[in-house]
Amino acid sequence: MTEYTEAQQRDLLKIVIVGHVDHGKSTLVGRLFHDTGSLPDGKLEAIQAMCDQRGLPFEYAFLMDAMQAERDQGITIDTSQIWFNTDQRDYVIIDAPGHTEFLKNMITGAASSEAAVLVIDAGEGVQEQSRKHGYLLHLLGVKQIAIAVNKMDMIDYDQAKFDAIETEYRAYLTSIGVTPTYLIPVSAREGDNIASRSANMDWYQGPTLVEALDSFEDTSLPVDAPLRFPIQDVYKFDERRILAGRIESGTLKVGDELLFSPSNKKARIKSIEAWSVPEQPTSASAGASIGITLDHQLFIERGELASHVATPPLETDVFTARLFWLAKDPLTVGKCYTMKLHTGECQVEVQEIRTVINTDTLSEGAGSELQRNSIGEVVLRARKMLALDGYDDVAATGRFVLIDNYNIAAGGVINMTGYADQRDLITQKSENITRVSHDVTEEARAARNGHIGGVLWFTGLSGSGKSTLAVLVEKRLFQKGYQSYVLDGDNVRHGLNANLGFSPEDRAENIRRIGEVAGLFSRAGMVAITSFISPYRSDRDRARTAVGSNFHEIYIKADVAACEGRDPKGLYKKARSGEIAEFTGVSAPYEAPENPQLVVDTVSQDIETCVDQIVDYIEEHLSLSRSKSLDFSI
Repeated sequence: MTEYTEAQQRDLLKIVIVGHVDHGKSTLVGRLFHDTGSLPDGKLEAIQAMCDQRGLPFEYAFLMDAMQAERDQGITIDTSQIWFNTDQRDYVIIDAPGHTEFLKNMITGAASSEAAVLVIDAGEGVQEQSRKHGYLLHLLGVKQIAIAVNKMDMIDYDQAKFDAIETEYRAYLTSIGVTPTYLIPVSAREGDNIASRSANMDWYQGPTLVEALDSFEDTSLPVDAPLRFPIQDVYKFDERRILAGRIESGTLKVGDELLFSPSNKKARIKSIEAWSVPEQPTSASAGASIGITLDHQLFIERGELASHVATPPLETDVFTARLFWLAKDPLTVGKCYTMKLHTGECQVEVQEIRTVINTDTLSEGAGSELQRNSIGEVVLRARKMLALDGYDDVAATGRFVLIDNYNIAAGGVINMTGYADQRDLITQKSENITRVSHDVTEEARAARNGHIGGVLWFTGLSGSGKSTLAVLVEKRLFQKGYQSYVLDGDNVRHGLNANLGFSPEDRAENIRRIGEVAGLFSRAGMVAITSFISPYRSDRDRARTAVGSNFHEIYIKADVAACEGRDPKGLYKKARSGEIAEFTGVSAPYEAPENPQLVVDTVSQDIETCVDQIVDYIEEHLSLSRSKSLDFSI
C-alpha cells in the first residue's frame, strides 16, 4: 500500500514562549538557537559585530533577526515564528509578547501552539502577568507547559528562592486546574539548564529545557484520531470529479466508505489523487493535501466535512463557544458575524453571553457585552446545520474564527456540553415510504368538533407550572365541548419514550417524537396540549415544522429562583446536590422562546388568571364560533 503524506519526516512541534515583559523570553530563544546549533553560519559573529559597531553589549536576544522592532524599542511587539531543531526533532517557536497592550498577539500565538514555555524572572518572582499568561494558556487549551524560572544567575542560583517560586506558582496553576509539566531553573544569559545541565545548580535533578521540549508530544498530526477531511474545492478533470482538501486528522484509504456532513451523503473512495508523485497513493493521513474520487457521483460542496461512517462529527446549529474577542467594537447579544469553520463559512448570531472574563484582572462574571481583549463564554446559533467537533475531541474541527466587516474579530473553541448532536434527528433512515391520504379531511373534523385542531406547546422550566396549567386548561376545554388531551412529559416517558434518558440527545429525541405525535393529534382534529420543558430552541422549531401552521408556542414564564422555590418534585434540590446531572436551569441550558404566540407569567399571576388567559387565546384562535367558518364535504 502506498501512503501519501505531506508531513515532514522529522516531527515538528509548535511552541509558544510567553512571560512578563523583561523576564527574558527573547534571550531564552536566542540561547536555544545557539545552544542547539540552529544558527546559520556566521549569524553569531554578525550580531556580535553589530553590537561592537553600535557600542552595545552582546545579548542573545539579538539573535532573533526577525525582531528588528524589538531591538529598536526594547520590547517585543509582535509574534515571530522562528525555526530551530534538536537531535530529536524540529521546532517552530512562536515568540509572543508579554506586554499588556500586545495581549492580542500573545493569544494569537498561543492559539496555534501545541506546547508552551512560560518564563518567570527568578528575581521578580511570580507577577500578575505570570498568572495571567498561565490562565490564558489554560483557556486556550495548551496542556503541555514548561515553566522556565529564568535569571537564576541573578539570585546566585538560590534553591530556596526557586522552591518558593515553584510552590507559589504550582499552587496557582492547581487552583485553575492546570498541572505544569515541568518547572525548570534556568539562566538564559549563562546557558544554565538550557541545552546542557548546569554545574551551578546540582540540586536540580529534572530535565533541561531542551530535554523537556523533546519530551512533549507532537499533536499537530493526529493520524490516529477520527478522520476529518474538510472539502476545500471540487474540480472536474476529464471524467473525474475530484474532491480536494487537507486531511486534518485520521487516515483514509481507497475503498473506505465516507460520510459527508452536514448533507449526510455517503460514497466510497474510488481513488486518491495526489500531485507531483510518481505513483498515485492508496492511502493518506493527517497533514496530506489530496483529492479523492468517489464510486458514484454526489453533489458535494466546499465546506462539507468527510469522515468515516462510524466516527462522524456532530451536527448542530447551536453550541457554546469560548471566545477571545479581538475586535474594537464589543461583541453583543443579537449581533451576527461570519464564522469560518474549517473550509466553510456561515452566519451565526450571538444568542447569549454566559460569562465574561476580564484578562486584566481575571475576574469572571456576567456581562452584556464582550470588550476587546476579553475572553468569554457565549452561545452561538447558526442559520444552518453545521458539522463540527468539541475542541477537546478533535481540535482541528473544534475551533473557528469570527469575521466582522471583513476583519478577524475573534478566535474560539467549541464546547458542546449541554447541547445535543442533532444528526439522528434530521436523518431519515427509511426509504420507499409513501404517505396515505385520508378521506375525512381536517376541515370536516373541525366542522364536526366546532374548532380546528391545534397544538398548544407549553415550554418553561421545571416548576414553572406547565403541568398544572395543562391539566386545568384541558378540563376547562372539555367543559366547553373541545376535543382536547394533555401530552405530559412524565406520562409519555412511562410508555412511548420509556427508552430515553436525559442526555441532550435523548431529550432532543423525546421532543422530536412528541412533536410528531402532537401533530397527529392536531390533524385528527384535537387540541393537543403538550407540557415539556423542551429546553432547546432547535427542538421546538422542529416540532413546529412537524405540526405545521396550527402550532402555538406558549411560554410558561417563571425564573429559576421562583421555580427552585416551588420545587414540586424536589428536582432542584437533587440537582444542586449533584444527584441529577445536566438539569435544565442549573447545569444545562434553557433557551427561552424568542417570539412565542403567548407568554403566561406564573410568577406575577395566580393560576386562575393564567388559565383564563390561555383559554381566551384558544377560543380566539381555534374556535369556529369565534372567528372561523369552514366549507367542507366528504
